Amino acid sequence: MRPSQRLSVALACSDGEWQHEDMPHDDWPHGDWPGPEDPYVGRVVRLAPPFRIPRGVDVVVLLCADPVAALAELLDGPTAPRVPVIVVSARRDTDTVVEVFRRGAGYLVEGDYCACMLSSAVVGATVGHTYLSPAACAALREGARRMPLGSEAMERLRSLLSPRERQIMELLSTGLGAQEIGLRLRLSEKTVRNNLSNIYAKLDARGGTDAVLRWLGATPVLRT
Repeated sequence: MRPSQRLSVALACSDGEWQHEDMPHDDWPHGDWPGPEDPYVGRVVRLAPPFRIPRGVDVVVLLCADPVAALAELLDGPTAPRVPVIVVSARRDTDTVVEVFRRGAGYLVEGDYCACMLSSAVVGATVGHTYLSPAACAALREGARRMPLGSEAMERLRSLLSPRERQIMELLSTGLGAQEIGLRLRLSEKTVRNNLSNIYAKLDARGGTDAVLRWLGATPVLRT
């Protein structure tokens, strides 16, 4: 990727977060991020409420203490961004992570990710991947285990997929993107994406987020 093609990221913080003693303005999300040699992220702008996303921004990274409220403020406002959002928060409870994921945002738990993971999440967001840090992924799976979807219904759903498609869905539901899944299964990224298109059609899913919710059995409770 040439420097002129590098991404522009907005760092949006809810009220008071920039001044948090553990998260000073210049040190968040990482003091050296993005580095001058970062091949993916070229520009960062910092925002405070009311959020107005500048033109040219590719991804919004939202730092917040209350992710559900902050995400609603960002997505439901009159100037809602038409770009992907990644939430960063200390909250890791299941209800919060599931609701943020249901709304299509990525989720990184503070202390559970590194600068490289943040760059990967930003790049993945631009191609439709909803990135989760390990703790957020664990919370999502815990939420799915609580859902009252019978094993018979789950088996019926999963029987729609081929063995390879089931492998891909298991990896997708752990927070991996198409490229990472390809590396794990020794498949080209194009092959993985073709499989994902077939999976979405079979599961009647709108995209990766919806497919994962269906795969984990969370859709019946989460839909309104």
